[in-house]
Amino acid sequence: MGLLNKLFGASTSSDTGNEEKVLPWIPLNEMSQLDAIQNKSNTKTQVIFKHSTRCGISRMVMKQFVDAYNVTEKDLDLYYLDLLNYRDVSNEVGYKFQVIHESPQLLIIKNGAVVSHASHGAINNLDLNQFI
Repeated sequence: MGLLNKLFGASTSSDTGNEEKVLPWIPLNEMSQLDAIQNKSNTKTQVIFKHSTRCGISRMVMKQFVDAYNVTEKDLDLYYLDLLNYRDVSNEVGYKFQVIHESPQLLIIKNGAVVSHASHGAINNLDLNQFI
């Protein structure tokens, strides 16, 4: 199963019978989505996960993030940005939200601005519930 199927597809079972957790990712692949994210952040927390598909550290952090994720879709919108395939969108995220690019990186947006962000292992130290 490919990475995108794992991210956006249905839960699957492995040979051991363990369920693989699938998050409610929204693909972030167009510049116009950034204005929508900024506007929606006035009523609902918006989160962007910037991921490098060629980086082992990014892959490890994402797996840990997925395993620990405990927020519902009604609480926040969770965007996935493949920064290698959508480099222009990734660059614009930095400009629009005034955050220096890192990878992997998590941005939490409320009321039109980034209220917290982290990169690498520090992503998993953020408690998303405190931003809901």
